[in-house]
Amino acid sequence: MSNSDPNHRNRPPSPDTKPLPPSSWAKKTGFRPKFSGETNATDSGQLALPPRPPQPAPANTDLQAARPRPPANGVPPPTDKVPPVVPVPVPPKDQPAKKRRDSDGGTKGSVPSTNGQAPPPATATAAAPVDQPQHARRASRHEEVVDVEDDGFVPRHSHMKYELRDSPGLVPIGVYGIQHYVSILGSLILIPLVIVPAMGGSHEETAMVVSTVLFVSGVTTLLHITFGSRLPLIQGPSFVYLAPALAIINSPEFQGLNGNKFKHIMKELQGAIIIGSAFQALLGYTGLMSLLVRLINPVVVSPTIAAVGLSFFSYGFPIVGTCLEIGAVQILVVVIFSLYLRKISILGHRIFLIYAVPLGLAITWAFAFMLTEAGLYNYKGCDINIPASNMVSQHCRKHFSRMKHCRVDTSHALRSSPWFRFPYPLQWGTPVFHWKMALVMCVVSLIASVDSVGSYHASSLLVASRPPTPGVLSRGIGLEGLTSVLAGLWGTGIGSTTVTENVHTIAVTKMGSRRAVQLGACFLIVLSLIGKVGGFIASIPDVIVAGLLCFMWAMLTALGLSNLRYSEAGSSRNIIIVGLSLFFSLSIPAYFQQYGLSPNSNMSLNYVLNTLFSLHMVIAFLVAFILDNTVPGSKQERGVYVWSEAEVARREPAVTSDYELPLRVGRIFRWVKWVGL
Repeated sequence: MSNSDPNHRNRPPSPDTKPLPPSSWAKKTGFRPKFSGETNATDSGQLALPPRPPQPAPANTDLQAARPRPPANGVPPPTDKVPPVVPVPVPPKDQPAKKRRDSDGGTKGSVPSTNGQAPPPATATAAAPVDQPQHARRASRHEEVVDVEDDGFVPRHSHMKYELRDSPGLVPIGVYGIQHYVSILGSLILIPLVIVPAMGGSHEETAMVVSTVLFVSGVTTLLHITFGSRLPLIQGPSFVYLAPALAIINSPEFQGLNGNKFKHIMKELQGAIIIGSAFQALLGYTGLMSLLVRLINPVVVSPTIAAVGLSFFSYGFPIVGTCLEIGAVQILVVVIFSLYLRKISILGHRIFLIYAVPLGLAITWAFAFMLTEAGLYNYKGCDINIPASNMVSQHCRKHFSRMKHCRVDTSHALRSSPWFRFPYPLQWGTPVFHWKMALVMCVVSLIASVDSVGSYHASSLLVASRPPTPGVLSRGIGLEGLTSVLAGLWGTGIGSTTVTENVHTIAVTKMGSRRAVQLGACFLIVLSLIGKVGGFIASIPDVIVAGLLCFMWAMLTALGLSNLRYSEAGSSRNIIIVGLSLFFSLSIPAYFQQYGLSPNSNMSLNYVLNTLFSLHMVIAFLVAFILDNTVPGSKQERGVYVWSEAEVARREPAVTSDYELPLRVGRIFRWVKWVGL
């Protein structure tokens, strides 16, 4: 109808009417002023309008005329064109939040906040009906801001292909489950390729550890999705445990060992991991984690996880530089796939973005194989199988490093690996327990729990109806501790926890079905029983591993910093806290790493403190934790994590179906509020 019609000039659009696209450049681009500077303006979904019975909009309503326009320079537009806007009331904070989807009786039109809390309903007498256009306009703004670019972390507005409880069929979930594991393959296989050679292990022992890691990852993922947080999160070796493991491996006590050095150090690591993981299980199942999580917020999680990635800067490119023509190509290929070709879709899948790491590995490995077969690294009279110390020719000694790092035929792991091998517990011998190393691992398990808290919250916003309750969170942390005990018994050399890259993989593949991840875990278990698979992975040249790790650690750093999106990223308070945490996480360990102490020395406490303060992530966590909980700041500025309340979750079928334990197991433990809804 024409704008000149006085009967519909000031009539607001219906609540069911889809909001129009934004008219300004700022809103088209998703610009939010509150993230570029300090402001008290809130847009976190805490405000809502009173419910109003839906009214069908006239067939010819002109929505452009009915849509309210923002005042220019504080002067409202003429009242004959736009209805006045009444301030929206702030409802009580203790009111239950609306559901974010229409399944199980939920509300489809409600919009989540940037921290996962849906807007609570307001009272019926809070505002006049004239506020309805403002409600439609607010929903539109939320959708514009929250719907980030394809490879960002996007809440439910991004149209996930499969959500948490979806099961479209055996073939689709099987394909997506395998895709999920292949896309995260680098996080599963690269850590054993670092720690086993550092322990003096052979290529055959590396292959055995790789198979064990794949087996334990499949088993622990099944346990966690079934009896833990119930979110589609892969469990596997964590980079959080890599730095302390290397600190123990490089301890002066083990430098003089000859013969069976690998098994001796592995048993020491097993004992430390078992005790540290038992502490994590105690932290979860006693409910202490649900109390501690009140003090853990994005400003704490962000620098802690970022410091894990930054702590390996001295390892990455120095190893790449040993064979620059291969290592640089590896980094370049992965960067091109993940950035420049990320929007190219093949058969509806963004192949280059999802499989950047495995595709980059395959291409670079083939390139290195061609260089080796072409004779580029063949030197007359030199044999790579002869140690450098036994080489007589100075010419061979000069080129020994290039032959060792650039050739792809120096490993015999694939040839010597059996076709079938079943990983079994205590395969390296009885674990050795030293309380000093165990105490270090207990602190590291706390850092791993902080990492998992961020992963739980971010993944729940993508695939679940609501974030989990503190009881579900404690249950997940407790089960992570138990599964990490299994990793210690089986002898993976590293603790098992939620892989941080899970959230990025879910956001990119838009696959959040837990049944798909469970089926993929079964596939991983079967794959681990084939010994040749472990031998094939163990044959990856060191320089290619280092190139992939450069990308993986950079991604881990970025994923950690991305947690700041839940807080006021432009706040000077948060900027200073994060900056101090990251700087001291690099500077303080550089001081303590000058003093190496043996675990068997008389100064036991000195060894523990020196080792802990030499870990970058521990310093980042301590600085951020103390500052964030002592420096004043509003909840919105700090970005306090919003977890679902247990009483509200029990009344909502969608939340109950998302997090309740299967086979009515939860009813047995319902009296334990820490392990259920």
